[in-house]
Amino acid sequence: MIMTIVVLHQVNLLQLLESIPQESILGVGCGAPLHFAGVRESETVVDLGSGAGIDVFLSANKVGGSGKVIGIDMTDEMLEKARKNAKENGYINVEFRKGDIEKRIPIDDNNADVVISNCVINLTTDKVSTFKEIYRILKQGQGRMVISDLVTDKEVQTDSIDSEKWCSCIDGALTKKNYIGSIKKAGFRNPEILEEKLYLQEADQADGSSRRRRISSIVVRAVKD
Repeated sequence: MIMTIVVLHQVNLLQLLESIPQESILGVGCGAPLHFAGVRESETVVDLGSGAGIDVFLSANKVGGSGKVIGIDMTDEMLEKARKNAKENGYINVEFRKGDIEKRIPIDDNNADVVISNCVINLTTDKVSTFKEIYRILKQGQGRMVISDLVTDKEVQTDSIDSEKWCSCIDGALTKKNYIGSIKKAGFRNPEILEEKLYLQEADQADGSSRRRRISSIVVRAVKD
């Protein structure tokens, strides 16, 4: 029975991926927040760190012609790729905007039904500011944030950060307690972890130092009251 469910899930996932521009599938991220977001027809969805557009196009198929999906990215290369994918595949209910999600998301207040993000918020240095921006753009009383990201059992001090690991969302990871705390500081009252999986178990360091960490991927949901 379990094997049957797993096979059906894999078949469904393949069908979903086949329904969107293949050039948008880059194989990056640490989870699947869209699977938990419950996106409905006519909703407005915002994807932070939208890359080539994979989750934007998947969301666009869910919200239909009466809905809208806005992808936010800060890199011109990804924005150009995503816009090209949208144009060549006839998506008229999507838009891609350039923005720094930590400073100012280019969306009006109380505008989004859903905000999603896949392993991007860990790239920011001030996560509370990022979550405050998400809170600002969500609709009052019904807007929800569903994001995937990485957490760690041991945070890295600023003077020990490895730039390559920061770009891989590893050295920017907070502990689960501090990550959830950052969400609460932004105004969300009851964030909940919907999924948690082991992502990486670091090996011992060559110099014998005890920097070994356990990195987990989580999917978190929070609603704007």
